Amino acid sequence: MLKFRPAVLLLKPAAAAAQPRVRLSSCPQQAHTTFYEFRTYSIRPDQNAAFLKLTNEKIHLRTAHSELIGYWSVEYGGLNQVFHIWKYDSFSQRAAVRTALAQDPSWISEYISKAIPMLTSQDNEVTYLVPWSRLQKPPRDGGVYELASFQMRPGGPVVWGDAFQAAITSHDAPGYGKLVGAFHSEFGPLNRVHALWWFESADQRAEVRHKAHTDARVVAAVRNSVVHLDSQRNRLMFPCPFSPMK
Repeated sequence: MLKFRPAVLLLKPAAAAAQPRVRLSSCPQQAHTTFYEFRTYSIRPDQNAAFLKLTNEKIHLRTAHSELIGYWSVEYGGLNQVFHIWKYDSFSQRAAVRTALAQDPSWISEYISKAIPMLTSQDNEVTYLVPWSRLQKPPRDGGVYELASFQMRPGGPVVWGDAFQAAITSHDAPGYGKLVGAFHSEFGPLNRVHALWWFESADQRAEVRHKAHTDARVVAAVRNSVVHLDSQRNRLMFPCPFSPMK
């Protein structure tokens, strides 16, 4: 016959309960719910001009529902592509916007039904501004923008955050480009960070690039960050006429 011992309840000393908990997060906690949706559309080569014309005429139907930060045509780093950024206060707000758009007859009939056949693919990514960055306006209208994207090694900002910040801020100085914003991914490829830059022109961007190669301060900061880097890419973009960020 099996005998069962009575269960014994072990109580931890009160002092043990007061011990601090170990924080396992790999990055700083988000202090706000605002996020930015990056969207990239690839356009049929023979429809590029028509798509941009249609969007210019009908973008007001979309911006009636949520805030557009900027809309660019990619010149280098991707052919027949547009890139745009939308701001949302929360995921529930975005869900409400998507529901409203699906029920907006003008948006569907005047834009979506015509635009979708012009595209070959769509992609999106949800990002937050990194804690040390704020969305900035360019010094003036005009100029060009560069979106530099970095695929960092797994581990999160707790591993590579300081080195990334030092590398980016070393370029955000007089005589260089203007940092518009630095972002990290939440949905899409993880451990990806982006820096959005403004330059007076593509030629000024080239001059800045050569200058950075001989700036010991920049070289040292970049050298410390590349050990955490898996890959990177960039796109040079021109703002569309209807883009809020010119």
